[in-house]
Amino acid sequence: MIGILDRDVFISWWNELLGSWGLSGDFLIYTRTFIILVLAFLISWAVWILSKLILTQIVHSIAFKSKTMWDDYLVKNKFFAALAHLVPMLFMEPMIQTTLYSFPNLAEFFIRLIDLAIILVALITILRFFNTARDVLIEKPALQDKPIESYFQLGKIVVFCILIVLMISVAFAIKPLVILTSMGALTAIIILVFKDTILGFVGSIQLAANDMIRIGDWVTMEKYGADGDVIEINLATVKIQNFDKTITTIPTYSFISDSFKNWRGMLDSDGRRVMRGIHIKIQSVKFCTPELLDKLGEIELIRTYIEEKQKEINHYNDTHVTNKSVLMNGRNQTNLGVFRYYVEQYLLNNKEINNEMTLLVRQLEPTEKGVPIQLYAFTNTQEWANYEAVMADIFDHLLAAVSYFQLEVFEAPAGSDMRQMATMAKQAK
Repeated sequence: MIGILDRDVFISWWNELLGSWGLSGDFLIYTRTFIILVLAFLISWAVWILSKLILTQIVHSIAFKSKTMWDDYLVKNKFFAALAHLVPMLFMEPMIQTTLYSFPNLAEFFIRLIDLAIILVALITILRFFNTARDVLIEKPALQDKPIESYFQLGKIVVFCILIVLMISVAFAIKPLVILTSMGALTAIIILVFKDTILGFVGSIQLAANDMIRIGDWVTMEKYGADGDVIEINLATVKIQNFDKTITTIPTYSFISDSFKNWRGMLDSDGRRVMRGIHIKIQSVKFCTPELLDKLGEIELIRTYIEEKQKEINHYNDTHVTNKSVLMNGRNQTNLGVFRYYVEQYLLNNKEINNEMTLLVRQLEPTEKGVPIQLYAFTNTQEWANYEAVMADIFDHLLAAVSYFQLEVFEAPAGSDMRQMATMAKQAK
């Protein structure tokens, strides 16, 4: 009613009514102000009840019955409840101007308070809408590995800053442009105070633009003791759930400034790498005698190889008239070379190994621990438990097969070995 009728006509009507009751002067003004204040309060209360009824009950019931997810998340994040508080405030400014018609300075003060309250409730409403949009987008399969939280945190900061400027403008009757111009002198202080936020913002943008990390990635960052799956990426931090179920929180910018390992490439590939070796005792490496070759020739995986290789060697030695009474002369097969070829054939015939990817069995530089024979291959599975089982099966077999080639695996002497040596020395005396 107050918003429709002319304010002066409305006030004149009350003056005439109260004047007919015998009121005049200041008493009439105060009485009129009190009555209109009560009416304004009742109207605001009725509008608030009505908006709350419509937005928090009727709309809620409709939202629960609909098939879309947006309205459900709006209800969950109490968006309509905040909106219900905003509606009656939009009617309060004309009511205050009418109620405090005879007190313009006081009316201006309360109007500013109402404007500040409207901005504050609008801020809460917008933030709750952002929370709803975030929850909906996170549910999208295509966006589940994206740093959605960072984008919405940035949006919240921008909205918060804008509305804070508006609140200052309303409270002190200063134009927003003047406030923004004045804040230029505070840039250094703002950068110092919000340094981590600014670095986090830059880091999150670079992470997203370069697709360096996603939610669900397996990440290893030794500097922070992190080794696990990324569960959250926001503006300031990245949360990693380690495999021992602990949570490591790392500043977002650290993923730009420091090194880390992302295992996504392995998980997206066709296999997982095996790079492990067996250390062969150097003293057990020797030329193969005919008897040893006959024994090794019974192994199906290398039977053809041994026969063809020996024919090649015999032809070479015969051609060069080699004195084979000394085994070192000419060309010979070694037990280590035959073993290396056996390991390669064993991997090629193992159905758990991906033969389409790199497969090597190589001899590395001898060390004080013997001759390393390294396996470099890829399993067909990327799942951790299955990968470990496949790798264990391979090395179980090879460790058991080493002695068949008259080779020995190097191992540092244990306490029992030292005691056995001491006992043997005493017996020798």
